Amino acid sequence: MNDLLVEGTPKTPHINFIVDQGKLEISGRSIPENSIDFYQSVYSWIDEYAKQPKAKTTIKIQLEYFNTSSSKCVLDVFRKLEAIQKSGKSEVSVIWMYEEEDEDMMEAGDDYRAIVSLPFQIMKIDLG
Repeated sequence: MNDLLVEGTPKTPHINFIVDQGKLEISGRSIPENSIDFYQSVYSWIDEYAKQPKAKTTIKIQLEYFNTSSSKCVLDVFRKLEAIQKSGKSEVSVIWMYEEEDEDMMEAGDDYRAIVSLPFQIMKIDLG
């Protein structure tokens, strides 16, 4: 299985999934024209990864902005990771990062934490 690397653009997030380390990172802005099309490669990669995940899987999300359709796609990513966790094949954890002044992004992390059964760490980034 190969790593997944998608370079970010002004409308799409940077995605870096490293198989050997069990590390998934999504960062930047997520306002693609069609979120479902954009995230399809992410879903496919996670489905493949789920067959033989690492003992520990960490997803780090650091979005500065995302639209409503992207928020649903991020939830779908969490649901797929939740299924991996429930299978007992991997210990999955989420690191949700938000900029110090961005209460909306902090609340989004709280909302996801309430919806999915994954350990969530919500971390403030000091841009100082």
